[in-house]
Amino acid sequence: MERITLTEAQKKSRRSRNLALGLVLAGLVLLFYVVTLIKIGGGH
Repeated sequence: MERITLTEAQKKSRRSRNLALGLVLAGLVLLFYVVTLIKIGGGH
């Protein structure tokens, strides 16, 4: 099996992309949590 070696620029780009995806995912989780609390709590 051949291994691909990434350059430092590619590693940095991948880290940045992973961080951005993680933040978006965490934001969605937080959004769903807040919406659920509002729905369950009545939100009057």
